Amino acid sequence: MIIHDDLILLIDAALKEDIGNGDHSTLCCIDKNAMGEAILKVKQDCVLAGVDIASTIFSRVDDSIIFNSFISDGTYAKSGDIAFEIKAPIHVILSCERLVLNTMQMMSGIATLTHKYVSKLKPYKSRLLDTRKTTPNFRLLEKEAVRIGGGTNHRFGLYDMIMLKDNHIDYCGSIEKAILMAADYVDKFHPELKIEVETRTIEDVKKVVSIGKVDRIMLDNFSPNQIVEALSIIDGKFETEASGGINLDNIESYAVTGVDFISCGAIIHQAQSIDLSLKAVII
Repeated sequence: MIIHDDLILLIDAALKEDIGNGDHSTLCCIDKNAMGEAILKVKQDCVLAGVDIASTIFSRVDDSIIFNSFISDGTYAKSGDIAFEIKAPIHVILSCERLVLNTMQMMSGIATLTHKYVSKLKPYKSRLLDTRKTTPNFRLLEKEAVRIGGGTNHRFGLYDMIMLKDNHIDYCGSIEKAILMAADYVDKFHPELKIEVETRTIEDVKKVVSIGKVDRIMLDNFSPNQIVEALSIIDGKFETEASGGINLDNIESYAVTGVDFISCGAIIHQAQSIDLSLKAVII
């Protein structure tokens, strides 16, 4: 779930970026007291995401608005569907329009692509994870869209899990040293943190299994056959994650191995925005 205070900070910053010292296009020709209605029209089949966010955006500007949603987040919507209607001061509708559309178009694109990946995994135990390959300052909403689409959120940032990747290991000097130092750090300072370590070879996997002290082993850029070999060595002692070069065409070949998690940055950075429009209702 989205942390409310963080969402408000994001909305306030985005509105400030867009409105600046005033929505002069609206100020010049719309009476400040005029009321209006608008609808959000779906123009492309999708898994809809961002309806609750849209309501929060409008309410942040004016908490007296009337917002009626007809399609909830995570629901498959078809072109021509009406997602919601809003009744509010016209100034509020127009000033929030672009932020609402940008947010929902982006989130719906991610949710739709995530759903496609998740659907491929239905026959298998593997769960789809997102990554930190996100748009700066929009991670909150991008990861929420992944969740809405049926995916699982991995760590949100650098602070909520220890992940020893290739550069950490190379700078530290060895995979053994990095693991032992991380385990000592967790014991002394942050016992709540989980430790994941990236492995690049079968030999790395053997080293990690012999050392222990981690919660999850990432199998980075392993082929499905290599993952099968690695899983036999790990023998269920640690959680496992396949990562690197995974897409819609090959994800099932990874899932069939029995790996616990499959991480894929593409569900966010390769998603395409969905066509939506906010239309004035003229009575």
